[in-house]
Amino acid sequence: MRIVLTGNHAVAYAAFLSRVEVVAAYPITPQTQIVEKLAEFIEGGRLKARYIRVESEHSAMAAIIGASAAGARTFTATASHGLTYMNEMVFWAGNARLPIVMAIVCRALAPPWNIWTEHTDILAQRDTGWIQFFCEDNQEVLDTVIQAFKIAEDDRVLLPVMVGLDAFILSHTATPIDIPEQEDIDRFLPPRKPLPFILDVNNPLTHSNMTYPDQTMEFRYRLQKAMERARRVIVEVDEEYGKLTGRRYGGLLDCYKCEDADLGVIVMGSSAGDAKEAVDKLRDEGYKPGVVRIRVFRPFPKEELKEVCRKFKVIAVIDRDLSPGLGGILYAETLTSLYDLRNRPIVQNCIAGLGGRDIRVEDFKLVIKELYRGIEENIEIPPIKWIGIGDL
Repeated sequence: MRIVLTGNHAVAYAAFLSRVEVVAAYPITPQTQIVEKLAEFIEGGRLKARYIRVESEHSAMAAIIGASAAGARTFTATASHGLTYMNEMVFWAGNARLPIVMAIVCRALAPPWNIWTEHTDILAQRDTGWIQFFCEDNQEVLDTVIQAFKIAEDDRVLLPVMVGLDAFILSHTATPIDIPEQEDIDRFLPPRKPLPFILDVNNPLTHSNMTYPDQTMEFRYRLQKAMERARRVIVEVDEEYGKLTGRRYGGLLDCYKCEDADLGVIVMGSSAGDAKEAVDKLRDEGYKPGVVRIRVFRPFPKEELKEVCRKFKVIAVIDRDLSPGLGGILYAETLTSLYDLRNRPIVQNCIAGLGGRDIRVEDFKLVIKELYRGIEENIEIPPIKWIGIGDL
């Protein structure tokens, strides 16, 4: 079935197709439409699930943690300050290895108050023990949420998953979406298997209790190993989903026209589409750039990225985020991944699109052309560049 859906409603349909059993959420712009649509599905009897109305995002994640620990397939969604408000519980879910799926409609953090897209909110959660996806378009949003449940619940992983989509650019923009058949998704994603432990009033046990220094490191070690195993599982699940639907997303990263490229543009989220269009236009002019879209930020695809970047002379890393005092977060991760490459390419950090500012095709073209000029004319390339900054 092919219908027109916003990114928010694509998330809701994906949770519906995944047969979630417990939803708990608190409204926040621009996420609210996701859980409103799920409430409609549940109230109308189309989705057999419990909807828990809570007083805050912190309570929403607390409720989801309890439901997941009791064996339910669980889902929530939030954005921006809602995500930071639930931060304590986000760590709790990650370190407890609970297979929760949460959609993050990526939005700027105040002050100043801003409801438009930025990646700083979700990237501020990168150390919480959650797998993190970034989607390019609404079709990928729907497909990735479904994949996320299968990845999270895999015995080799057992980690929660965030699925990021850009505020308004995806969340409130409607595009045609292919909806898989429920029977196909049921085969792809069978009912959730029990955890090694289950909260049960008839068989009580202690969950997430106090540990001492001689035990805590082992828990973190196991979490790290689960993240490492998740790399393979993410690729496997994407390939299996591709056989089912005909749609694959590259697993950890998506490479566009990189086979013969001598310049790379590394990007995450919806602006990848504009970067690809810019590459197409520049190829018509005789240039050979390519786009590397980071689809999975945690676990970071460092080995895969290193392999792709070997052939590039220069790289532009586009960050829709800022770590004050450092620069772009994706840039820092990229440099860390490439540090031991022989003949490492020059890497420029481009800060762009903060607070929802447009990153246009022409912006990508300008960045790429300036980098080519720097290489050809042996001009020093500045390590950081702010795109479209106004008068100060």
